[in-house]
Amino acid sequence: MSTPIIVQYKINAPVETIWKALTDKNEMKSWYFDIPDFELEVGKEFNFYEPGEEKKYHHQGELLEIIPNQRLKYSWSYPDFSKEKTFVTWELHPEEGVTFITLIHEDIDNFKDLGEGFSRKNFTEGWNAIIGQSLKMYTEN
Repeated sequence: MSTPIIVQYKINAPVETIWKALTDKNEMKSWYFDIPDFELEVGKEFNFYEPGEEKKYHHQGELLEIIPNQRLKYSWSYPDFSKEKTFVTWELHPEEGVTFITLIHEDIDNFKDLGEGFSRKNFTEGWNAIIGQSLKMYTEN
């Protein structure tokens, strides 16, 4: 079993604001990805591509766990490249108007044979940018 990627941030916004940003597809496209078929329901699949016109990486996920304002978990895969899946969990911990976010990306070594674009380093940098820059700027304003 591989060591998960764990990224943690404190964001100066209430947990409800963070939850809405994580689960409302209209808000997601402002800081995360444009996921038109996202529905907040366990078992629902969703599909998206990286930003831009290239559409090189088809991402696919399935919602596995939803605990409002606390936890969101989904699978994360690239069906064009591999049958393997990884798992992304967002944990939210509110404390006096701020929210501590822990993102856990499990089984990342399932992608190790897919090349540098799928490396642990790439994912770690990506999550740090998504949470520490994009989500932080989007929700703290």
